[in-house]
Amino acid sequence: MPTTRQTICASASAKLSAAIPGLKKLSATIGLDGFVDEIIAVVDKRLDNVRYEPMRTINQMGTKILQAAGQSSNYEMVVKQTKLGGNGPIMANALASIGINVTYIGNLGHPTLHPVFEPFAEKSKVISIAEPGHTDALEFDDGKLMFGKHESLKEINWENLSSRIGVAKLRELFGASQLIGMVNWTMLPFMSDIWTHLLSDIFPSLPKGNRKLFIDLADPEKRTHADILDALKLLSRFQETVDVILGLNLKEAGEVGDVLGIPGRSDPEASIRESASEIRRKLGLACVVVHPRRGAAAANETHSAEFSGPFVAQPKISTGAGDHFNAGFCFGQVLGFDLEESLCIGVGTSGYYVRSAVSPSAQDLAGFIAELPAPE
Repeated sequence: MPTTRQTICASASAKLSAAIPGLKKLSATIGLDGFVDEIIAVVDKRLDNVRYEPMRTINQMGTKILQAAGQSSNYEMVVKQTKLGGNGPIMANALASIGINVTYIGNLGHPTLHPVFEPFAEKSKVISIAEPGHTDALEFDDGKLMFGKHESLKEINWENLSSRIGVAKLRELFGASQLIGMVNWTMLPFMSDIWTHLLSDIFPSLPKGNRKLFIDLADPEKRTHADILDALKLLSRFQETVDVILGLNLKEAGEVGDVLGIPGRSDPEASIRESASEIRRKLGLACVVVHPRRGAAAANETHSAEFSGPFVAQPKISTGAGDHFNAGFCFGQVLGFDLEESLCIGVGTSGYYVRSAVSPSAQDLAGFIAELPAPE
């Protein structure tokens, strides 16, 4: 098994290059959200009608907001980009760019596809059942603030899935997929009910095979502990019929750990390997992966691993970085790569994206990983 960062990168790159001719034999079905994202900079100082100095940090903006208490304050927002958004579409778009067959189910416009998703629909099969949500993504050097408009997400429910797609079609899609992804549980109010129906009506009848189910809760802080715990119990039930991969960022790992009664750690980022192992053990899942900004760690039933990413202090884009990591990691797992190599693929996919604002092809990714930049 590869043991150093350099040998892991070399092994992952070589295996990925060898797998490229057969990628079209792989299929993924991903869902269920959909957003139109506006990537925004917040102006600190306006220099002229073209130039401005942006607020660089969340703390800088937070301080200005606090100072405005009891008064009033105005903030100019510059839309740098309008793009497809939502955890599912970004992850699915990354997988399609890598080169596998992707079917996407979600709310991308109904009955007419929203124009922002048209390029995605050209390289994937899209089944849309509702209008998209909208997100204002305020980006800073140290993170991002996401302001969402979610009313249309209520249309993502079992009644619409079963009537507008059909149970037989869902069985067909899931049965033909090596990877199934259901993400953004937090923002989809009826996701747990959908999971309950899938557990009773779909998954027990799927053909046997090497199939992965990826779940991303997507920042469950606003949901109650009882809701989160119920969702986690459903994931444990899925494990009875399919290998479940639970993906968490650093904040989500802490929230899930709290719900499961796992003691907090003084330095959570330094303990991600232990956190992944403990959460996986508590839930009885096939795999748990935790990805902070500077690297990632994962645990399965036999061992755990950690890998440092090609962190960049001033990314060209950060919204969607985690979804690209999820796409890359799951891609590695579907190809049968070990944890270290899958983590390398994950941080490589994310690292390429934040540097270029473009999702990599498999060939791009293999080349990038072969010479993976060291963390800054």
